[in-house]
Amino acid sequence: MTVANPLEQLTEADLREQRTSVKWRAFPPDVLPLWVAEQDSVLAEPVVRAVVDAMHRGDTGYVASGQDYAEALASFAVDRWGWTPDTEHTAIVPDVMIGVTELLRLVTGPGDNVVVNCPVYPPFYAFVRSMDRRIVESPLTPELRLDLDDLARAFGEATAGGRRAAYLLCSPHNPTGTLHTASELEAVAALAEEHGVRVVADEIHAPLVYSGHTFVPYLSVPGGERGMSMMSASKGWNLAGLKSALALAGPEAWGDLARLPEEVGHGASHLAVQAHVAAYRDGGIWLDALLEGLDGNRHLLADLLAEHLPRVGYRVPDATYLAWLDCRGLGIEDPPLEPGLVSLSVGPAAMFAATAKVGLSAGTAFGTGGSGHVRLNLATSQAILTEAVERMGRAAADH
Repeated sequence: MTVANPLEQLTEADLREQRTSVKWRAFPPDVLPLWVAEQDSVLAEPVVRAVVDAMHRGDTGYVASGQDYAEALASFAVDRWGWTPDTEHTAIVPDVMIGVTELLRLVTGPGDNVVVNCPVYPPFYAFVRSMDRRIVESPLTPELRLDLDDLARAFGEATAGGRRAAYLLCSPHNPTGTLHTASELEAVAALAEEHGVRVVADEIHAPLVYSGHTFVPYLSVPGGERGMSMMSASKGWNLAGLKSALALAGPEAWGDLARLPEEVGHGASHLAVQAHVAAYRDGGIWLDALLEGLDGNRHLLADLLAEHLPRVGYRVPDATYLAWLDCRGLGIEDPPLEPGLVSLSVGPAAMFAATAKVGLSAGTAFGTGGSGHVRLNLATSQAILTEAVERMGRAAADH
């Protein structure tokens, strides 16, 4: 059985007519939106069928448990990553970021520190601040990899005075598309053990890894036994509007996850759980077709930038459908912005939105290291991607 590229079946006109989500409503209709992490794809047929069948059955009540979700994810993990998670040491939650905050509550208290690798997903800042925790940044290297020496420094700072601390690991990394290696993650686990830091891994982009690269679950590495992870089918199968996710615990962290309040799981959607289960169990062929399309897009973007925006830096990502573009060579002023405050109207992103009519995410929202950058979502058709970069090139030439 084959599946056509899910990104090449809808035109811009189709998307504008059919999509009512934030991606297609945040900008005026003359702007091509390549910002928030939503795909311009048709959905996987097994997922559609699961939801439609549930609606016909009237199976729209409360979630019974997360066991079906855990078993479906475990089957996917064995097949894709050669790892068998412990399905008994899991808990259903409404979505990844709600799950992250609840896990952080289990291992830290008000006023404690949470380490992040900047530039990083803006909600890390916003959600952590809303919990009365303090962010400690540990910047990525110039090559956009984990800086283990600086991470040791950050862990020491975070635990100074005997405070509890957590490390919120983004794996694969958003916005850079960096895929952490097994040796890097083993080093992280060793540092966490040395400093008494608890690791919570956001692994929502784990299904989106390109051929020739391997995702390594944090809980699978030696030393990861005290860690916890958040996983979801949301990003892989474009199910952000069907909220559900799974929290997983290493064998030495199950006691912590067991303290998760029962009511946290009540926010998950039973319909969403059925959709996510179908994605993990039966959506592999569709996912492979998506990854093949995305693989073409990530390399097409490199060619388009070289032709139309040669002053913009771009490292082809190993995972995710996100492109981190270094626009500092364009000489556009990028005023400071509080990390986590998502804005579409500052710096290079503002110029591209106003002049090129292309909507991107402003890099300053991603914390230290984000100034002068934008994040571009390449999960779209090649026609839209090409049109967007050509517009951006013309705008930069006129700037």
